[in-house]
Amino acid sequence: MLKEHQIFNLISKIPKGKVTTYKILAGLLGVHPRKVAYFCKNNPKPVKIPCHRVVYSDGGGGGYAFGGEKIKKSLLKKEGISIRKDRVINFDKFLFKF
Repeated sequence: MLKEHQIFNLISKIPKGKVTTYKILAGLLGVHPRKVAYFCKNNPKPVKIPCHRVVYSDGGGGGYAFGGEKIKKSLLKKEGISIRKDRVINFDKFLFKF
């Protein structure tokens, strides 16, 4: 059974200026991507555990429980990630694979 510390440990390893996907994290943990999203939504330490760096497989931002999608985009842009029309552009450049 998935424990929250497992997913938060992985999310904490995503470097600043990089993103990963719900699908990649789900594959590593053997769960559905929605389970990953659920844990992100309930992140107890959004600054320390950078769940804003987890996006959809198509580069779309997805939701953000700590201020909405606009805040998530702003945080990613501050880290140097290029976003246009709610999507990470040059997705492969910014994608972090474990």
